[in-house]
This record gives sequence, structure tokens and C-alpha cells, in this order.
Amino acid sequence: MANALKEKYVNEVQPALIEKFNFKSSMQAPKIDKIVLNMGVGDAVSNSKNLDEAVEELKLIAGQQPVITKAKKSIAGFRLREGMSIGTKVTLRGERMYDFLDKLINISLPRVRDFRGVSSKAFDGRGNYTLGIREQLIFPEIDFDKVNRVRGLDIVIVTTAQNDEEGRELLTQLGMPFTK
Repeated sequence: MANALKEKYVNEVQPALIEKFNFKSSMQAPKIDKIVLNMGVGDAVSNSKNLDEAVEELKLIAGQQPVITKAKKSIAGFRLREGMSIGTKVTLRGERMYDFLDKLINISLPRVRDFRGVSSKAFDGRGNYTLGIREQLIFPEIDFDKVNRVRGLDIVIVTTAQNDEEGRELLTQLGMPFTK
């Protein structure tokens, strides 16, 4: 079973990008490299059960086992010691990455309350896009009744684009709903 979004990229988006930016080779056209989902669980310091729940939810959303992230340095104000578990992340590549992006664009984002599109200013200067989601409930895999806390997550879409203009064009062609 081939992925519809990947086919769309190969058949429509890549040729359009080559034409728009006058690339000599199809290898120059920007493509999506990976998608990283990150869920910071600040309250894991006081209650480690919250971290386990976040890991389970991220596993459902991404379809693969996330890793637990540790604190890099101690911050006394947050009662944080170096090496404490403070979040969870998962990196998607290949088929799973396209499946996730397809689901994000067509199912999850339209479920956001008062949705008018995602900000087109969240590019990092190198063509990568970061999207913050306030609640994990917009994903169809999350069972509303089993959630005890609403957690947000960050979605970083890493592209091979050289600049923001190429990255924005790539995501727009793939159907990312940017605000007008």
C-alpha cells in the first residue's frame, strides 16, 4: 500500500518545485527529511506517572515507541536535577512520516477549535517548520475518556530546503493549511 501524500510529492510537488526554483536536478528539490514529535512533561519532576501517560499517548499518536528525554542541566528554580526525565520524543521517517503528515493535515488540524490555519512565520531560517499543538485530543487515536490531563506537543518538520521560501512552498504544495 503506497502512501497518497508520498505519491503526490513525487508526481506533483517535486516537478512544481523544480520548475518554480529552476533546479537542474530532481535531487535539488526540497523534501521532508523527518518529523520529530516532542512532548515536554514538566510535572514529571513531582509525579513520574505523568511521564508514563505522556509516553503512552505519544506512542498512540506516532505509531512507534518514543524515547524519554532527560534534563541536560540542573535548574534550582524548577526543582530540576541533571539527568531527570522531563519529556518524551519520537522521530518519524519514511512511510510513517508521510502517514503522520497526511493525518495531521487532513484529520487533526481541522479538529482544532476556531482553526484558521497554521502560522507561516514558524520557519527557522533553514526551511524547517515547527508547530505547537495545545492539546493532544485533536488526534483521532486519543480516547477522550482516558485522558486525565491535556498536554501539548511540538511537531518539527525537518526539510532538506535551503531557505524558508523553499520550505514554505514545499509544505504549501503538500497541503499544509497556512494562514492567509
